[in-house]
Amino acid sequence: MPRVRKGAARRQSKKRILKAVKGYRGATGTQYRLAKEARIHAGVNARIDRKRKKRDFRGLWIIRLSAACRQRGIRYSQFINGLKKAKIGLNRKMLSEIAVDDPKAFDAIAEAAGLVVES
Repeated sequence: MPRVRKGAARRQSKKRILKAVKGYRGATGTQYRLAKEARIHAGVNARIDRKRKKRDFRGLWIIRLSAACRQRGIRYSQFINGLKKAKIGLNRKMLSEIAVDDPKAFDAIAEAAGLVVES
């Protein structure tokens, strides 16, 4: 049986990987062996950061809600507890948008949750 050396397929594979790591610093952007490793690590970090992004945004919404509650003399935990007891099913993202864009509506939501709002 003749020896097969892959030829065009190997070249295409290397080009695909080197194109994916184009712009990386140092040897990882130019040398094939290091580029393979860099691409694997980049994929791992991309997945981790997709998860982290969700976590970071939730933290941002909670900070915004906490500040809006503090302006009205309410604690964040009391506000969330009042919403749960009043069966108001707005998520933190929507609540933070309302708090930023429409303070009167946020006051109405806080009052509906059974909380006294200081003006």
